[in-house]
Amino acid sequence: MAFEIYKPRGEKVGKLPLVSLSKNSIVLNKTAREKLKAENVELAFDRETNTIRIRASKDGQIVKKTKVFARGFFNHFGLDKKGRFTARHEEEENALYVNLG
Repeated sequence: MAFEIYKPRGEKVGKLPLVSLSKNSIVLNKTAREKLKAENVELAFDRETNTIRIRASKDGQIVKKTKVFARGFFNHFGLDKKGRFTARHEEEENALYVNLG
């Protein structure tokens, strides 16, 4: 038999920015909100790569606590994907990129 040892206090992994998509909204976890540091965001979609861009913007959708209401955005681009996705943060653009696969 091959036993694996359980180590409860392993190496700490930095927290990842996560974005959750539901029927009506986009929810940003604490790490994603800390990276964007924005009260308003601009939503964009790249059909070729199936990627959502969430970028800090003076104009745009309001981030209410953790949520961005995005039903119109989803309907406009025909998006119906739901679930939790890891986001890639680009500091130069102050944007999160979410690949929907």
